[in-house]
Amino acid sequence: MNAPDVTVRRMRPDDIEIAVSWAAQEAWNPGLHDAEPFFAADPNGFFLAEVAGKPAGCISAVAYDNSFGFMGLYIVRADQRHHGIGMALWDAAMTYMGARTIGADGVVNMLDKYALSGFRIAHNNARYEGIGSRAPKSHAIDLAEVSFAELELYDRRFFPAPRGVFLKSWISRPGSHSRGVILGDRLTGYGVVRPCGRGFKIAPLFADTPDIAEELFTSLASFAEGEPVFLDIPLCNPAAIELVERHGMSRVFETARIYRGTPPDLPLDTIYGITSFELG
Repeated sequence: MNAPDVTVRRMRPDDIEIAVSWAAQEAWNPGLHDAEPFFAADPNGFFLAEVAGKPAGCISAVAYDNSFGFMGLYIVRADQRHHGIGMALWDAAMTYMGARTIGADGVVNMLDKYALSGFRIAHNNARYEGIGSRAPKSHAIDLAEVSFAELELYDRRFFPAPRGVFLKSWISRPGSHSRGVILGDRLTGYGVVRPCGRGFKIAPLFADTPDIAEELFTSLASFAEGEPVFLDIPLCNPAAIELVERHGMSRVFETARIYRGTPPDLPLDTIYGITSFELG
């Protein structure tokens, strides 16, 4: 039965912190400063459910362009579940997405429900945890030495829609570090490490070859020396599995990348770290 006084509205900028804090309570371990880039991705794409005027649930439905969107941050407060709040949020998000192809990272025990809305599994992902350690001398450079236009062009290979506004915010969060590898006169890989509620996440990690991925990973993990470090990989990339196993990382969480509509054709063999389970 629906809660009689549930309302769903678009979030304001200060509401995003509520969603990020709920994600932390769910042990999703978001970045400490994720709110601003999340909201920058699409200020109209975040929805908050309220019961008697108090926050009860949230969902994100980020429209990157007219053809692709990504849904995440789907949370209903534990004391408000089973009252139709989740369905009200879902309906608002799906209405906003319209006819776009929609991506999401679904937890395994919810996949049957997503299938009822037309979502199909494209591949499985897994979060791996290790310990950061000091890196040997690296050829990776600070991304500040790379023009943003070149970075944005490179990033476009790995995502089905432009996301320049999000990317500019993502690489400049407090406490984050970003590194790239230049071979010849072109960017051949980049990655970002950011502080989270627990440890650090490397996200994303894109590289043309396994050797470049290794160099970027060790460079970024050195900023988390002695601390937990996490990497979310597509399990269909054997080189990514070899990377996490080589560094003694353990699998701690699994999702499935799902799409409603035609899945984008992405170079998954060069994706070693997914940017965000919440935003794609």
